[in-house]
Amino acid sequence: MDKTKFKNKKWQRRKLRVRKKISGDAQNPRLTVFRSLRHMYAQIIDDEAGCTLVSASTMNVDVDGAKTKGNKDAAAKIGEALARKAQEIGIRQVRFDRNGYKYHGRVKALADAAREAGLVF
Repeated sequence: MDKTKFKNKKWQRRKLRVRKKISGDAQNPRLTVFRSLRHMYAQIIDDEAGCTLVSASTMNVDVDGAKTKGNKDAAAKIGEALARKAQEIGIRQVRFDRNGYKYHGRVKALADAAREAGLVF
């Protein structure tokens, strides 16, 4: 088996293990994170309605001062932007879905910035 296929399968298993336990609804939507090598994406999703309520990524948020768009500084700005947008539509509390990633580095930076900006999870 190819090494990248094996890593992807392991990530998929971790992702499904987390998703089994976390589901978003209208009162507590799910905040999910996706990271690639170059960019960072975050969404707040209502799983019952099957729709994305708020989203932010390094592709559409101004990340001035960051050396690249795939580092902790950029992730923190995404967290702040996401929390601001969520509060504008009345979302205060969310459930955090780390999406199979370890809770450190960029994922932790995004979560901490969202908490500081006012989201509760």
